[in-house]
Amino acid sequence: MKEIIHVTTQQQLNQCLDIRKEVFVHEQQVDESLEIDEFDDSPQACSHVLLQEDGLPVATGRMRPYKEDTMKLQRIAVRKPARGTGAGKAIVLALEEEARRIGYAYTLLDAQCQAEPFYIKLGYTTVSPETFLDAGIPHVRMKKQL
Repeated sequence: MKEIIHVTTQQQLNQCLDIRKEVFVHEQQVDESLEIDEFDDSPQACSHVLLQEDGLPVATGRMRPYKEDTMKLQRIAVRKPARGTGAGKAIVLALEEEARRIGYAYTLLDAQCQAEPFYIKLGYTTVSPETFLDAGIPHVRMKKQL
């Protein structure tokens, strides 16, 4: 059974950080000092979500205000065994739903180029004129009207 958790405790936040370290730091070789930032200091620093499947943490994402009408989705990560199961989609939809609930009209994200088709399927449009590097990985900026 899949369950989306809106993170409120340090233990839940630590589970999110563990997923991100596994995916970004270990798999993709992103420097941990670039991956973990001030928005990870506490569950209140920004809005994190955690997807658990059968009680095990499998995916995470976070969001924070970008502009008055736009929420920025960040750090969306899915553990290898859960890829292709809808876990990433569940995280994105949960973040969008929360952004819409609190009054945002748009979501924005910087997608790794290899994930661009995934986000297009979820209704995102590429808005950056060209790719750019983030932590040494090619990205594009994408936006969606909620």
